[in-house]
Amino acid sequence: MTEEIILREATFSPRVKTYIFFVVLFFLFSSVIGIVLVPFWIFGLGQWLSGKYFETLSCQITNKNLKFSKGLILHIEKTIPVENIQDLSFVGGPVLRYFGLTLIKIETAGGGGGTHHQNMMSMLGINDAESFKTQILQQREVVINQKHGYGNVIAITPEREQHSHMIDNTQLLTDIKNELIEIKNALKKNV
Repeated sequence: MTEEIILREATFSPRVKTYIFFVVLFFLFSSVIGIVLVPFWIFGLGQWLSGKYFETLSCQITNKNLKFSKGLILHIEKTIPVENIQDLSFVGGPVLRYFGLTLIKIETAGGGGGTHHQNMMSMLGINDAESFKTQILQQREVVINQKHGYGNVIAITPEREQHSHMIDNTQLLTDIKNELIEIKNALKKNV
């Protein structure tokens, strides 16, 4: 069994704090009870809680899993095997674009007993989100290829991507060649 190796640790934009501050402020203004809390939120509590929430954000890509952690009151920690990731998409409405943030939504498949469950997870404010998404997808490909006997154990970095595809294709072609030789020999025995 292979040891789990951290391939990349995500960093988060400090603008997440400002975004959280204003989103909560909006909801406070939207509720009757919240109106009473608005002054406390504006004059210190909001900045403090937004900062504490920001400190809880953590995300790592390992050679096997995507690990994510967030939350103050309701703390969420998830570990998703990269091979179970079905889709990664970016969500960016006008409010997120205004704050210069990207939300990555991750859709996973899992479950057992003949039923397939779809799970969703989201990560807000990862710096260089496009590169992070690409690395997750590359590691997913590596793990799936490894599971089928092709490819490497460690993720493909952009510098080694072209070389790695050559190695994967060479291994695949070698396996196909060996299978064809076995079929040829089996046919010779039957003739």
